[in-house]
Amino acid sequence: MYIMNPVRSPARRPKADESRGPRRATSYGMNTSFKPLVWAGSAVLVILAVFLLAETNQVVNTAATTNTVSFSGEGKISAVPDIATISATVLTQAADTKVAQDDNAKKSNAVTDFLKKQGIADKDIKTSGYNIYPQYSYPRPCPLNSTFPCVENQQQITSYQVIQSFDIKVRDLTKIGTLLSGLVSAGANQVNNLGLQIENPDALKSQARQLAIDDAKKKATELESQVGIRLGRIVNFSENTGGYYPQPMAFEAKGLGGGAAAPDISPGQNDITVDVSITYQIK
Repeated sequence: MYIMNPVRSPARRPKADESRGPRRATSYGMNTSFKPLVWAGSAVLVILAVFLLAETNQVVNTAATTNTVSFSGEGKISAVPDIATISATVLTQAADTKVAQDDNAKKSNAVTDFLKKQGIADKDIKTSGYNIYPQYSYPRPCPLNSTFPCVENQQQITSYQVIQSFDIKVRDLTKIGTLLSGLVSAGANQVNNLGLQIENPDALKSQARQLAIDDAKKKATELESQVGIRLGRIVNFSENTGGYYPQPMAFEAKGLGGGAAAPDISPGQNDITVDVSITYQIK
């Protein structure tokens, strides 16, 4: 007798969707659509924060400078010039450019040789210009019976003018007179623009500035005791430097012959002035 086992049907495997339950809608598309709005909102917040910070800073600065008082001060330093500047020009003219240039070179070399013999260093002799200018004839009216074009009515080159200029620094002021007369004897046609100045005025400007600041602070201290106010921190400072310029002297020699007496040059003094303005906050 046979006992037969009941045939079991294979277990049914649940589908992936059934085992996990109902599908949930993904939020990927939703997040993607909101990203531009998030970025725009962040940008707006940053701009507002910067604007509020600027406004706050402006309010603070306005409050700090509303109640203020300013004081001016002046400082002046006088000093004897320690350097002189001279301009010299060699002018030659000839019908041919080469002849005019050769003549100019000869005279210019004589000028530089004279300067070097007087102890002027090469660095203090500077060629400031070299020019060649054609010289023209002025046209005359044509005769009544002449043919056109009239030769006499046309502008023509008659000669050439060569001009070489020098800027000279003189560090020994006792030699100024000798140089002024000697340059003409050496071949310079024009000697002019004599200026007496201070070569390095920065240290003197600093001294003048300190005097101006002390002057302004002295006025501030006096006002505190006179008016009965209390001054706080300095909120503004300005400075104006003036009063120092190379002093040109009216000396000009044109085509003078040699042997002229050396002029007597007095250097005098130059003034360096500094004006300041200091603004204090009133407590």
